[in-house]
Amino acid sequence: QVQLVESGGGLVQPGGSLRLSCAASGSIFSILAMGWYRQAPGKQRELVAAIRNSGGSTNYADSVKGRFTISTDNAKNTVWLQMNSLKPEDTAVYYCNANIVVPTGYEYSYWGQGTQVTVSS
Repeated sequence: QVQLVESGGGLVQPGGSLRLSCAASGSIFSILAMGWYRQAPGKQRELVAAIRNSGGSTNYADSVKGRFTISTDNAKNTVWLQMNSLKPEDTAVYYCNANIVVPTGYEYSYWGQGTQVTVSS
């Protein structure tokens, strides 16, 4: 069993910053990639940022480039999302995602429970 536990969401004023974290635990052989998605009310879930554990390559949504930074600590199976210059349109539930190889050798995609980020004055 694998669990992803997120933290760091909350209410922030426009222009402010938040840092989300997500820790993976359980029966993990290796983590291939981790990322953050978000879903605003009435909209589809979208990719915000992702990072591959091998090589550290990153991918960002155009709407967050230059404002958000994704990073990871492979030893701790943790991924962070530093969000700066937040805008009201960043308001959403943010979900952590990880592509994990379990001890049996199979690869699965796991999701966290989600954390609310609200940007409002």
